[in-house]
Amino acid sequence: MRKVALRILSALGYPDAELSILIVDNAGIQLINRDYLKRDRPTNVISFAMQEGEGAGLHPLILGDVVISAERAADDAREAGVPFEHELWFLLLHGILHLVGYDHERGSLEDAERMEAKESEIFGLLKREFPLTV
Repeated sequence: MRKVALRILSALGYPDAELSILIVDNAGIQLINRDYLKRDRPTNVISFAMQEGEGAGLHPLILGDVVISAERAADDAREAGVPFEHELWFLLLHGILHLVGYDHERGSLEDAERMEAKESEIFGLLKREFPLTV
């Protein structure tokens, strides 16, 4: 995950940036989702950006936190017929994109399309640079 995160950050132009990655189960992410976002249900990934709101810019190289439910990722990977590692990488990528300002939820349709295009571009790069051995 560390190598994948570093590659994502480099591809986005943030090679020296820092973030934390927390891998939890569904119960863990549900608690975080409930306590911080007031949504009492599990989800696959949550991002907490340090460069938004009060204190933004104090430490420009610290992007924030990405929380991933490995349990949900495993279920989603199985359902989609994709490798578990790819699902984890995609969720990490999605979370990091939120940390650097991409938004598919609160923005316009164009913002969502821009995020989706960037996800596709970088996810393709990850799959080429980190091939899975079967």
